[in-house]
Amino acid sequence: MTVKHEVPVHPQAGFFGEGPYPARRAAIAVIAVLAGFALTAIWSAPFVDSVIGDSVANGLLGYDAKATPISSALAGTLFAFVSGLAGSFTACNIAAFGAVAPLVGGQAGEKRSPFKPLGWIAAGMLTVSIVYGVIVALVGTGMPQFSTAQTSGLSPRSIQSMVAFGVVGLVFLLMGLVALGIVGNPFAAFTRRHPAAPHVLMGALIGGFLIGRPYPLFRIMFRSAAEEHNVFYGAAAFALQSLGNIVIMAVLFLILTYATRGRLQRWFAAKPARIAAVTGAALLVGGTFTLLYWDVRVLGRLGIIWFPMISW
Repeated sequence: MTVKHEVPVHPQAGFFGEGPYPARRAAIAVIAVLAGFALTAIWSAPFVDSVIGDSVANGLLGYDAKATPISSALAGTLFAFVSGLAGSFTACNIAAFGAVAPLVGGQAGEKRSPFKPLGWIAAGMLTVSIVYGVIVALVGTGMPQFSTAQTSGLSPRSIQSMVAFGVVGLVFLLMGLVALGIVGNPFAAFTRRHPAAPHVLMGALIGGFLIGRPYPLFRIMFRSAAEEHNVFYGAAAFALQSLGNIVIMAVLFLILTYATRGRLQRWFAAKPARIAAVTGAALLVGGTFTLLYWDVRVLGRLGIIWFPMISW
C-alpha cells in the first residue's frame, strides 16, 4: 500500500506570517528593489495612459471618453467601471499586480476556494473607495484633486498624490520585507488571530490609489461626482472604479490557479520558502515603483532633483 505524503505548508507562509523564508532573502530584496527602480526609469505614462488606457475606454464605451461629458449618474457609474478597467496598467494601479503572487502562493497546499481571498481584498478595497467617494460627494469642488490649476512647481493636486502614493508605497515595502522575513511582523499576534487581515490590508491599499490618482479618465469621473454632491452616486462610482481596477488582476490569478492544473501550487508547496521569495519580491517591486514614481520621479520631472528617466 502506497502512503501519500503531503508537503506541509504554513497557512500564512510568505505573506504576512512566520515563514518559512528563503536563504538569500537579502539578495532577493536588493534585486526586487533594483527592478522597481528600473521600471520607474523606463515607464512611459503617455503610452500607457493614452495608447492603452484611452483606447480601451473608447472601445468599450463606443465614444471618445475624454471629449464626451458624463450626462447622468447612470452613465457616470458605467464610465467609472470602464475607466477603472482601462486604467489597470497605468502607473496609478500597477502595484495592484503585486497581490497576484501572494494570492497564488496562498493557495499552495490548501484546498479552499480562490474566491475567498479575492473577497477579502474586495472588502478592504470597497471600504476605502466607498468612504472616499462619499467624502468627494460631500466636500465637492474644494478638494485638491478637483483643481485644474497649472503651476510651475508642486500643485496641491500633486502634493495629495505624493502623500497618498507615498504611504501606499511604504506599506507595500514593509509588507515585502515582512514576507521575506527581513523585518518582523509588527502585527504577528493580530494576523494569527485574523488570517484574512493581510488580504483586507492589500485591498485597502488598492482602494487608496483613488485618493491620489491623477489619471485623466479618473479625474473626469472625480469631477462629476464632486459636482453632483450625491453621496450614493459618489459611493457607487468610486466602488466601481476600484472594481474595474482589479478585474485583470483577478482574472490573472484565476488563470494561474486553474489553467496550470495545480502545477504552480505544487511548485510552491514543494519548497514553501518559494512563497516568501515570490511574494516578497512582488511586493517590493510594486512598493519601490509606487514610491519612486509618485514621489521621487515627480520631483525629477519638475527639475527639483535629478532622476533618470527614459522618454519614449
